[in-house]
Amino acid sequence: MEKVNWKVEGMSCTNCALSIDKYLKSEGLQNVKVNFIGGDVSFDINGNVTKEKIAKGIESLGYQVAPEAKHDHGHDHHHGHDHHTKGNLRFRTHLQRFWFCFIFTVPLFFAHTIPGVHIHFLMNPYVQLALTIPVYVVGMDFFGRSAIKSVTKGIPNMNVLIALGSTAAFVYSLYGLLAGKAQEYLFFETACTTITLVFLGNWMEDVSVEKTQEALKKLAVTQKVMANMIAFDDKHQEQIFEVESTSLRVGDLILIRDGEHVPMDCKILWGDARVNEAIITGESVPITKKMNDKLIGGSIMENGTVKAQVTAVGEDTVMSHILKLVKEAQTEKPPVQQLADKISAIFVPTVVSIAVLTLLVNFLFGHQTFGESLLRSIAVLVISCPCAMGLATPAAVAVGLGRAAKNGVLFKNAKSLEIFKDIKQVVFDKTGTLTTGEFAITNFTSNIEENDFKRIAFSIEKYSNHPIAKAIAKEWRGKDEIRWANIEEVKGKGMQATDKEGNTYQAGSYKMVKDLNIDGSHNIYITRNNELIGWIDVADEIRAEAKNVIALLKSKNITTILLSGDKKEKTEAVAKQLGIDQVIAEQTPEQKLEKIAAFTVQAPTAMVGDGINDAPALAKATVGISLSDASQVAMQSAQVVLMNHGLKNLPLSLGLGKYTYITIKGNLFWAFAYNIVAIPVAAFGFLSPTVGALVMGLSDVVLAINSIRLKFRKVI
Repeated sequence: MEKVNWKVEGMSCTNCALSIDKYLKSEGLQNVKVNFIGGDVSFDINGNVTKEKIAKGIESLGYQVAPEAKHDHGHDHHHGHDHHTKGNLRFRTHLQRFWFCFIFTVPLFFAHTIPGVHIHFLMNPYVQLALTIPVYVVGMDFFGRSAIKSVTKGIPNMNVLIALGSTAAFVYSLYGLLAGKAQEYLFFETACTTITLVFLGNWMEDVSVEKTQEALKKLAVTQKVMANMIAFDDKHQEQIFEVESTSLRVGDLILIRDGEHVPMDCKILWGDARVNEAIITGESVPITKKMNDKLIGGSIMENGTVKAQVTAVGEDTVMSHILKLVKEAQTEKPPVQQLADKISAIFVPTVVSIAVLTLLVNFLFGHQTFGESLLRSIAVLVISCPCAMGLATPAAVAVGLGRAAKNGVLFKNAKSLEIFKDIKQVVFDKTGTLTTGEFAITNFTSNIEENDFKRIAFSIEKYSNHPIAKAIAKEWRGKDEIRWANIEEVKGKGMQATDKEGNTYQAGSYKMVKDLNIDGSHNIYITRNNELIGWIDVADEIRAEAKNVIALLKSKNITTILLSGDKKEKTEAVAKQLGIDQVIAEQTPEQKLEKIAAFTVQAPTAMVGDGINDAPALAKATVGISLSDASQVAMQSAQVVLMNHGLKNLPLSLGLGKYTYITIKGNLFWAFAYNIVAIPVAAFGFLSPTVGALVMGLSDVVLAINSIRLKFRKVI
């Protein structure tokens, strides 16, 4: 199986996405995801069918598969606002089509609608026919082409309605002209204004939909900047020359100066700097970075200059992973959309039936002329808007996910957005989640001279990788360290060392010294020749933002639970300090898993962990939220990732999930209500096709604007 990600231009609504989806599934492809808003299409392909065949199939449906070169490095290549099927008449955008049609439509519109403007030659049916033909040809080149392709594939789209409406008006008028009864049959103006105004509506919808993608575009733009590459000449002199960041390779050396963008993910080899990572974390306060720290491509050096080695390029960079995750999430359908999809699939045939019924009932039983009855049925075709239903969910999801990504919150699927509205309890891991995972010495006692004790502790602990040992070595670092004859780690207990004189030292947990019959409440004990010379207490610091986050969750009536493998006293002390409702301590990873399973049965539960040792529990929760280091972003088992330990963004992610769902519900209500009200109004003759075409275009724009509100509204 190979995963294929393509950009497909020409999708204008859910029906387009449905027809591509249906075609790909009919070819036996797996994991098919189609998103008409971003034009992203992905699927798993097996050996039975070639990519060329699939691309040809998609193009035979009337869509354009962008050459793969167009979207390397995760770039988004949309030119102009038109993702629609291109007709043979080469207009680039709906705006161009609108202006072309507008020129011919204005005289007709004035001649028919403004009293007293009966300009004699404009009332001539042949002049009207001449003005209508260019508009009708452009309209059919776009709507007709798209309508025929969609009908032949068994999923009629909204262009079928527009093509039918304008063709009915045009053919009826032409029949009247040829039969010599032109004055009773003149609907050329209806055909023209319908086509012209729908082009205007489509353009407005395109602009609105593009707006929903803004946050993602901002992320994608940072991917191409200039970089200062370091190379060495024959005399080993350092030379610096400028290259485009896209031509960098892993292992290249680069110089990043004050004020410049970090061109690709890299590791600092020399120098230190203050770095602004707002593009990834939404946090504009600069972070201090020093030797061996990672820099994320797209962040900005606020001050300081560094030399660094490139660690990832192209698809492997953090930024690419972010874009990929968000795009994949956009193609996922939240459960709420499934109903709208079912309705969209039968919508067009239903509306055509209502339009035919409108014509027959008005003409046969409503004492209307055939012309008036036809106008009413055309109004029904033009006013109904399957687009609005198709746009309701994707527009809101695109904005919700975009705002989240901009603030350092990554949703891996759209389903998590919707599930967040039901979350009743949040379970926190302690170490590394509510605490920083970095230890500090809180207390110590020694039976020997203090400086000697510190020197012994530092000299032993500097050889250990344990976080507690590292913290002691860092705080008590000294120049005058002891040179050991031998030093080794005793698994699960601590360190053991022998000096040149043959004295044996041990530094470790209570397990190492329990034979000595001493109080076991301290973290590290140090012995010399099996005699205790002192002990050290450490604690890891609570994250500054933890208290606020817990208070915010409690204010929303969400139960907070602390689930930790640490000792009961320590866990309870942290819970008390933060005001957490419930504490479960001294749990093994297996027990954590059982507890999460039990909580999830009880009520929808979110689990927040640092994603490395909590992976199984995160996968088990209703929604797993990982506090991830950026470099691990793609490997987490969580559905939601808070970048760079962004615990403070937890309330934002919950709020965005809830409000995205509210927006989708509002959009769907508006789309359904609009159609339920508009269709009868048109059928009973209270609405001309012209007004119908305008109102239809506006309905999509209203939904897009409602979705864009998500960008700014208060969600916490």
